[in-house]
Amino acid sequence: MSDFATLAAGPWGSALAIAAMALATYLCRIAGAVVMSRVAITPRMERGLRALPGSIILATVLPMILDAGVPAFVSIAAGIVVMTVTRFELAGLAAGLGTLSLIRALGF
Repeated sequence: MSDFATLAAGPWGSALAIAAMALATYLCRIAGAVVMSRVAITPRMERGLRALPGSIILATVLPMILDAGVPAFVSIAAGIVVMTVTRFELAGLAAGLGTLSLIRALGF
């Protein structure tokens, strides 16, 4: 077994993994800032960057909704409606979780 494998398998393994992940996260953030500092932001690019968080959330949530079926779709829809009306994320979260809890309590 190599020295690194011995170190990684020992008590310092978790700390090394956390440090490596922190370094990778930091480098990704810095790389994004460096690349974007060299790009001219056009109105079209600005619209795309503004839409990016929503598309990332949708790409993350959509497979879970499709996997969980109708109850997940209804609860997500309830959360979106409440969040759109109130402009308060916690209210949307509470509505979505409450709807899902009610649907599951009713046996669906």
